[in-house]
Amino acid sequence: MKFLDVKTDYAFKKVFGSIENKDLLISFLNSVIIFTNNAKIKDLDIVDPYNIPMLKGMKDSFVDVKAKLDNNSIVIIEMQVLNHQGFEKRVLYNMAKNYSVQLDKSEDYNLLNPVIALNIVDFIMFEDINKTISNFKLLEKEEFIKYSDDIELIFIELPKFNLELSQLRSLQEKFIYFIKNSSSLTMIPKELNDIEKALTTVNEASLSKEELDLQHKRKEFIFIQKSSIDLAKEQGIEQGLEQGKLKEKLSIAKNLLDVLDNETISTKTGLLIQEIKDLRKQLYLSPPIH
Repeated sequence: MKFLDVKTDYAFKKVFGSIENKDLLISFLNSVIIFTNNAKIKDLDIVDPYNIPMLKGMKDSFVDVKAKLDNNSIVIIEMQVLNHQGFEKRVLYNMAKNYSVQLDKSEDYNLLNPVIALNIVDFIMFEDINKTISNFKLLEKEEFIKYSDDIELIFIELPKFNLELSQLRSLQEKFIYFIKNSSSLTMIPKELNDIEKALTTVNEASLSKEELDLQHKRKEFIFIQKSSIDLAKEQGIEQGLEQGKLKEKLSIAKNLLDVLDNETISTKTGLLIQEIKDLRKQLYLSPPIH
């Protein structure tokens, strides 16, 4: 058996954004979101459910599913595979937009319903937090008094989740394991029987050629994007190291300007003679007379 990578837009929406799998989305959200008095979602409406033509034109590295719960709360579930500049601000913008567009100008603010942004990310966002799931709300800075429950941010950082199949206990752990590791599975393990429907949904044997082609194109797009980011980081690190070495050489040369000539300093530091001459000009120093 081979399974799709659920971290790609097509597979993620097929599992969590389709009408026929609404029960999977309800189970997943109930396992992750903690409501007042431990209330559970009984039903929801998926806004703009998935379809293949819609996904064909997508050129982003993220995908989102939007649902209106039976308590009128709005949940935006987003799968983000690449960390990019401005991602944190886009999460806030997306949440604020979904909160504000609920009302027409003439309507009362009391009609606003809570918005929950559930972000599943395939990279580390919070270096100082060890747990996989982080939950943010509006609180008073010192007393931690809640301002409102209308805005909530939840992040699931997949790289922090390292449980093996034999260690899975809760439905939450099983869903996160499935999202992170679906493409590496070769069978439906007994430990994931609770979410067997999710694995069946992304079983490549049950997909059409068009669906498989779409999935492979998306994986290729993400791979190219990730490789570009990794290369840029490597080049940036190398450039930083070179700049650090140059600063160290210039610092050593600066301390030798009063005691050695340009040629000797060049030999000891590896700097070009012209670089040493330029350094002397900047500091208004002349070569020492022996």
